[in-house]
Amino acid sequence: MCDHQPPCPPADATDHDSARLVATHPEQGWSLLCNGVVVFADTGELLPDGRVIPAPRTCPDQAA
Repeated sequence: MCDHQPPCPPADATDHDSARLVATHPEQGWSLLCNGVVVFADTGELLPDGRVIPAPRTCPDQAA
């Protein structure tokens, strides 16, 4: 578990992205946070329980 002080937010917290990086692999496009969340370069996320938070997408005709 997290040994940081103050402790990193858990994976189910709304601010889970503010946990510290423990591993980063920019050449592969992902990083691991202290709380077990995998963050991808496209801003998608994989939570430790297997749930996926997709990267936000915009429709090409909505992009300005």
